[in-house]
Amino acid sequence: MLGATWLVMKSESTLQSTMRKHARGLLIALLAIIAVISLWTPQIHPQIAERWFSLPNLYYLLPVPLLVIAASALIWRHLGREASHAQPFILTLVLVFLGFSGLGISIWPAIIPPSITLWQAAAPEQSQEFMLIGALFIIPVILVYTFWSYYVFRGKVPQDEGYH
Repeated sequence: MLGATWLVMKSESTLQSTMRKHARGLLIALLAIIAVISLWTPQIHPQIAERWFSLPNLYYLLPVPLLVIAASALIWRHLGREASHAQPFILTLVLVFLGFSGLGISIWPAIIPPSITLWQAAAPEQSQEFMLIGALFIIPVILVYTFWSYYVFRGKVPQDEGYH
């Protein structure tokens, strides 16, 4: 789905219209998978069902599935519009983020196995300090390279460009 909507955003003509059609089918498949997981998981794990469906949690967490429905409807609508190029990709990112958010809400704080909390699984403080120092040097390099590559490959790819 992300790949198809990326190509809708970055291509033109035949490839773009083909990807619009494929993205609609992929959206249906993605929503089916999200629905199966969302309905099946609370039935298997009572603690997840309690987290999502008990009051007042239901009121706090209800925006997640409602936003999934809204994002899906907007993706479908924008895939049907020839003038919409970036919106399907951005909305697909939102949809994937909402799916992972729902997963995180369901299993928090037992992110690793259910018997280990996130804080118990954390590395020692010295290891985290070492990684922080390395990250302070590497992350800026990665960001500069990423921004540069996005600058080089900005815009749409014309249909007559390519290897063939």
